Amino acid sequence: MPHPFRWQPGEGQRHATLKPRPKGGFPDDVQIETLCGTQITADNSDVAWLWTTCPECNKGAHELAGTPIVPG
Repeated sequence: MPHPFRWQPGEGQRHATLKPRPKGGFPDDVQIETLCGTQITADNSDVAWLWTTCPECNKGAHELAGTPIVPG
């Protein structure tokens, strides 16, 4: 079963959201509420997917997935 969240870069980080992804993905410049409570503007550029992951979204995603964060 897929996880209830999905990843989306915006505002300089990769964030997680519970918002259902439309077919073809979120269009650039759409506003999305994230697990960390921030409203981001979607950015689908090649570079955006290389941004660091928002720590609060990462924590929330791991909690929803029932998977502990492995110390790095």
